[in-house]
Amino acid sequence: MLLIDRRADRVVLHNISWQQFENLLVDLGANRAARIAYDDGTLEIMTPLPEHEYYKEIIGDIIKDTAEVLELDYECYGSTTWKRELKKAGIESDNCFYFQNEALIRGKLKFDLNQDPPSDLALEIDVTSKSLDRFPIYARLGVPEIWSYDSGVMKIYQLQGEEYIQTETSLVFPNLNIQENFSLIERYRMAGRRVFRQAIREWVRAQMEKEE
Repeated sequence: MLLIDRRADRVVLHNISWQQFENLLVDLGANRAARIAYDDGTLEIMTPLPEHEYYKEIIGDIIKDTAEVLELDYECYGSTTWKRELKKAGIESDNCFYFQNEALIRGKLKFDLNQDPPSDLALEIDVTSKSLDRFPIYARLGVPEIWSYDSGVMKIYQLQGEEYIQTETSLVFPNLNIQENFSLIERYRMAGRRVFRQAIREWVRAQMEKEE
């Protein structure tokens, strides 16, 4: 029996088989705003709000600009659909990045998580509280690190065993105080994106000088 929970910005469907999930992905198509998460029969379809998209983009800029200043190779795959039938798990991150495994996937346009590594870093923006706990999905897919932005607070989680543990440091940027970095978001919000990105780059350079 199909059960449905509705909210203004999302719908949660229960008792969805893997094949139904696959069929729905085809029906929804690639050019859509909605994002999905599938956890062993439960499917959430979410339509992002403007606030959600703002923080997704600006935190993505932080990651990219930090990597550029540190001269780290990376790849960004946005809200790609990651799924493994064996694990009954599927998800579309708000954004995702390869750093440690970038060389292994460089130039790839198609992925199979039975063979390819999952993204090294996933970004989750939670401005309205998601109905479905996504961490168990990420854990079964093997994503080593999640940055979760919720109500003005950024938290970093790392996969240890089968669950995520909150940490103060990032596997991607181990020598930086990432929490301090995120304090710049509200400080520069009214200054515009260009000024904000300049501030991020200057902050990273300053941190590098302290390390020398």
